[in-house]
Amino acid sequence: MTHANQYELAHRMAELARTVAAPRSVDEVLAEVSAEAKNLIPGVDAAGVLLIGKGGRFQSVGVTSDLPHRLDQLQMKYHEGPCVEAALDDLIVRTDDFRTERRWPMYSAAAAELGVLSALSFKLYTSSQTAGALNLFALQPNAFDAEAETIGAVLAAHGAAAIMASRQTEQLESALSTRDRIGQAKGIIMERYNIDDVAAFDMLRRLSQDSNTKLIEIAERVIETRGE
Repeated sequence: MTHANQYELAHRMAELARTVAAPRSVDEVLAEVSAEAKNLIPGVDAAGVLLIGKGGRFQSVGVTSDLPHRLDQLQMKYHEGPCVEAALDDLIVRTDDFRTERRWPMYSAAAAELGVLSALSFKLYTSSQTAGALNLFALQPNAFDAEAETIGAVLAAHGAAAIMASRQTEQLESALSTRDRIGQAKGIIMERYNIDDVAAFDMLRRLSQDSNTKLIEIAERVIETRGE
């Protein structure tokens, strides 16, 4: 990588770091990651992120054109392909020519028919809920080299940071909402039975244990029936 390329990459990474830290949606950040991949890596004709949820549900996000979405659909149809493999298993998956690729015969033939001959995929994020990969596609064979892998890996790290930050925010908001709902249910019980907050929470806890029901569900029922 030349000194000029290193400077350009460092500058772009600094800009992306600021977007990850800013209060923006994951889709917006991933769209910028895909766009930067196309700008910084020679040969990239299309880029996007594949997210795979429970039950095989998938989303194509941050795409630079409709092509990544069409390719994602093919991978979900055939249950094979580099993007799926990167999302679920390997860190980096590279294909130099889909016309001679043997790892995913059905998907490779379909991709080549669309005119896509090279691909480079990077694992983004894997949890019990979601797996993801940053995927780069080229219309020429042998489009990607070691330098492309290096730049792509850095971009993938930024995409992963955006997803993880979003998940943490969602979990925090969920936890705060749960706390507020339980507090509201406690207040209703305190008023109804003229007891203190400790006794009210103990009542909720015992109801939860006796009925084998989550505490938040018991709280929701108390709130729903507050006027009865």
